Amino acid sequence: MKKIVIVILGALIFGLRDMSATEKTNGVKEFFAGLEYEVNAGTNIGGASPIPLPSEIRKIDSYNPDLNLQIGVSARKWLGDKEKWGVGLGIRLETKGMKTKATVKNYGMEIIDNGKTLKGRWTGKVQTKYHSRQLVIPLTAFYKLNRRIRFNVGPYLSYAFSNDFGGYVSDGYLREGDPTGNKISFGADSKASYDFGEQLRKFQWGMQLGGSVTVYKQLAVNANLEWGCNDIFNSSFKTVSFNLYPIYLNLGFAYIF
Repeated sequence: MKKIVIVILGALIFGLRDMSATEKTNGVKEFFAGLEYEVNAGTNIGGASPIPLPSEIRKIDSYNPDLNLQIGVSARKWLGDKEKWGVGLGIRLETKGMKTKATVKNYGMEIIDNGKTLKGRWTGKVQTKYHSRQLVIPLTAFYKLNRRIRFNVGPYLSYAFSNDFGGYVSDGYLREGDPTGNKISFGADSKASYDFGEQLRKFQWGMQLGGSVTVYKQLAVNANLEWGCNDIFNSSFKTVSFNLYPIYLNLGFAYIF
């Protein structure tokens, strides 16, 4: 009798184990079968900006957002019977950059003049070019208003595999060390370069907020605001005395399948 009970219990245990494995397999298949995929492309318009504008920057003379392209893929899972809410994960390659000209006073600067490095406070004209190529991973929550319109919000993490931040100064003077230091003047036709590219962060993070409208079958147009939450420079870099945050509006289109 004992042997019969042992055999029956063994059969039940193995049967439940097989059933559980089958249910898990079916659950995984069902989860991936319900995923929605998207291929997207677009352009970023914006720049790296201090918040608020510091007193050192007296005037923005010109601004060029550059052509910052973006391409990526993402997957979404809609939740619940009504599928109003969803979660998504993506990966994209993008560029962020800008060119600016400004009039500044007592602006932290480290310039190269005739092979010599001079550090201090600059007053005059400064031209800057910022360019970064990044791999970005967004983690997103979605809300579907109707079958055509949806909104999204969530954090992103980015890794910069190429960074540039430099330019030149002109038509002004440098006070070595501090605003009362030795004065070195540069005429309107005289320039000195600077390069802070090595001081830019490799890893950045921020928040993304936006929406999408399906305009034709599986084709949608997207608009997303990306707001960086940390300074583009390493925390050890003190020459520029204020933080610069990458703030960009991404406009593009997507194919959903």
